[in-house]
Amino acid sequence: MSRGRILVVDDDPLIIKSLSEMLRLEAYEVRSASSGLEALQTLKDHEVDIVLSDINMPEIDGFKLLQEVHSRYPEVLMILVTGFGTIENAVEAMKQGAFDYVTKPLVDDEIKVILKRALDQKNLRAENEDLKERLDMRFNFNNIVGHDHKMQKIFDTIKTIADTRATVLITGESGTGKTMIARAIHHHSSRVAEKFIEVNCGALPETLLESELFGHVRGSFTGAFKDKVGKFQLAHSGTIFLDEISTASKALQVKMLRVLQDKEFERVGQHETIKVDVRILLATNVDLMDEVRQGNFREDLFYRINVVSIHLPPLRERLIDVKYLSEYFMQKYAEENEKDFQGIEDDAMSVLQSYPWPGNVRELENVIERAVVLSSGLRPYITVDDLPPVLQQEEITIPSDDRVLPLKEALKDPEKRIIERALRANKWNRQKTAQMLQVNRTTLFNKMKKYGLLAD
Repeated sequence: MSRGRILVVDDDPLIIKSLSEMLRLEAYEVRSASSGLEALQTLKDHEVDIVLSDINMPEIDGFKLLQEVHSRYPEVLMILVTGFGTIENAVEAMKQGAFDYVTKPLVDDEIKVILKRALDQKNLRAENEDLKERLDMRFNFNNIVGHDHKMQKIFDTIKTIADTRATVLITGESGTGKTMIARAIHHHSSRVAEKFIEVNCGALPETLLESELFGHVRGSFTGAFKDKVGKFQLAHSGTIFLDEISTASKALQVKMLRVLQDKEFERVGQHETIKVDVRILLATNVDLMDEVRQGNFREDLFYRINVVSIHLPPLRERLIDVKYLSEYFMQKYAEENEKDFQGIEDDAMSVLQSYPWPGNVRELENVIERAVVLSSGLRPYITVDDLPPVLQQEEITIPSDDRVLPLKEALKDPEKRIIERALRANKWNRQKTAQMLQVNRTTLFNKMKKYGLLAD
């Protein structure tokens, strides 16, 4: 079976012969051309994955061929070869879209490594394109990416309850996407044409929050220079989303309970009752039942808002989504910054998937945006070097006497560090740690015992 389709372009027949023989021995399907014109005709007639071309050729040189290939066959990767290598030429080749640049005399092992890397990234690009086509609403629900089974259940719940009048309580750690879930519920309801009003209850002091929610009349308190319409009234016929509901004061909780039960309220400083038809969604990042037990949150209000509960799992509990979220954010910020990104290299993805993400999806989005913005742009892929240092594992120290340890022995230390970091991220919960590392609990227990982590 062919590993890939290579087109070798050089005006030296000896180089064509030697390269073609070596590549065929490596199970590549090889075609050749002695000029740029012949190469373009070959590309027209045959499927090719990679063009390995000399730069110095008559009529159409390697740079001109690169421009033509990039324009006509953007899916084909091109590697330029020259006997007169300079830094300027290398930079120019990469700017014009070459995958890589090598100098003569050619070293077989070097060519093999470059071709393998090129094909790996070409396959990654193809997978990304296929992924885009397959990401329908089930996997990209109103821009909420989720392949994990927990997210799939949430999507199903949203579809079921979206077009009802039920109050919904959305719980989960900061950064898990509670606001996006609320917007998805509104979007899939019959109220979609009406307003979606969002209020962050934790961002305002009690007096201002009451006025923000219910409105006030002129002169009702210091600074009330004119009448104000509250968010509940503005959201009439639509949806209101109250984030960080746990921060509401006891007095405000009483008024919220009335709105939830009767859909009516009075503005601050006014006795006239206002009735509204509004769908109410709420969110919190704390355990409200625990707040009830501590006397910080009214029990009757808790049961009134907890009609339908949707819990968003932290990103560390659905690591399968790190890949898809990373690719989604990469495309989003590449378009915003007018950059050409086609994938994330395997080493970089491994780093992303081994990190516990205390900031959840919001932190991942920030990391990918940073990588896109700060990338040099020489290659259209996010690499390990584009990621912030906090994500990268410590380097393995090689003994100063250049001793080479057996692989099994050398991997002990990094494996221990990875397991310990995952345990700490999950507060030493073995079940959650095993899920994060994608191993069974018995395997995790044995490795903890092996590395002396049970005592911790």
